[in-house]
Amino acid sequence: MLTSLYTAITGMNANGTWLSVIGDNVANMNTAGFKASRVAFGDVLAGVVGSLQVGRGVLISDISPLFTQGSFETTANGLDLSIDGDSFFMVSDAGARYYTRAGQFSIDKDGYIVNPDGLILQGYLADTSGNITGTLGDLQIAVRQSLARATTLASVSLNLDATGAIQTSAFTLDGNGDGTDNDPLNYNFSNTITVYDSQGGAHQVTMYFAKTADNTWDVHYVHPDPATPSVLVDSGTQALTFDTNGALINDNSGTTISLDFGGSVTTPQDISFDYGTGTAEAGDGLDGTTQFASNYGVMHLSQDGYPAGNLDNMMISENGIITGIFTNGQTRAIGQIALGKFIAPDRLAKLGRNLYSESFDSGQPIVGMADTSGLGRVLSNSLELSNVDLAEEFVKMISAQRGFQANSRIITTTDELLQELVNLKR
Repeated sequence: MLTSLYTAITGMNANGTWLSVIGDNVANMNTAGFKASRVAFGDVLAGVVGSLQVGRGVLISDISPLFTQGSFETTANGLDLSIDGDSFFMVSDAGARYYTRAGQFSIDKDGYIVNPDGLILQGYLADTSGNITGTLGDLQIAVRQSLARATTLASVSLNLDATGAIQTSAFTLDGNGDGTDNDPLNYNFSNTITVYDSQGGAHQVTMYFAKTADNTWDVHYVHPDPATPSVLVDSGTQALTFDTNGALINDNSGTTISLDFGGSVTTPQDISFDYGTGTAEAGDGLDGTTQFASNYGVMHLSQDGYPAGNLDNMMISENGIITGIFTNGQTRAIGQIALGKFIAPDRLAKLGRNLYSESFDSGQPIVGMADTSGLGRVLSNSLELSNVDLAEEFVKMISAQRGFQANSRIITTTDELLQELVNLKR
């Protein structure tokens, strides 16, 4: 009879623990990335009374998290991240690695992507050219810069008026005859393009188009002398030839123009000026520069150089690639978020603060790039909500409460039976 007291106590203890788990789930219903836990009960080894087996109560055999997918909430922060799939973000604290589903990240004063506790998000680093490497480390983005690129190619599409007069005198920079090269003369049309040196400095290069004969033009490339800006320098000449239909025959773009922008940068700087694909290059001569009897006009003007730039904004793709948008208009990859996946995620050790750590029972993580090898995809401007089902938790709470009450009633009933037994002596 006394064993029923101890059996009831195990029931009260088990249901009390179950209520604690339920309370923890309900308390974290608004915690981003939280995973609800569930309780597994098991009976205590039964005692043997003659040929009968009598149970000795109940115990908690396991408390494990449920890693079902939570709902998503859209946010305005690009560093709010969620995972659609079975994976974890990896964060580091002084070299110690932890795992989390909570994706509330921000940038700290040193430019690292960190969670609210200052743990650094881990990912694959990118080189200065934007190539993702296989090196796994701390993702740092705010200090990134886009290096300058010197102009090596300029593309020009325009129409040169076929009715323009042939220049009988040679092109000159000393048009006023004062001995200073600052007054170009003897040309038909001009246009200016901005090019960049090896340090990202901008330079204005003016193209002077001079008609030298029927269907033949010379292009002179003029820019200020770096030592004396008031003096102009003619850095080279390029010949353009057209057929009688106004189509480009040859632009001689294989000949580069060497420009001198001063001793502090790469000098000379060779730039190729491409005016289109002429018939001599197996083209139709109409995809770029033409010579028709219509007004001079520029259709297209571009070059491949740009200045240095600082990180201005960024975007994160579903495969976790962080693309930086820089003030010079360039974009490039600056890192890729790495994810970890476990064969037995419910065996991870819970550390609090939405963190988990690897355990012997969970096995080692499978680390890789998002949206590959069964890893989840990363959603930016999104947070994964708790997977706690409040209605289900309330039903469990009622069951736990009734179970606790029933076991306490067994103790009361056993006490009454013992009291009757004592009263038999009277």
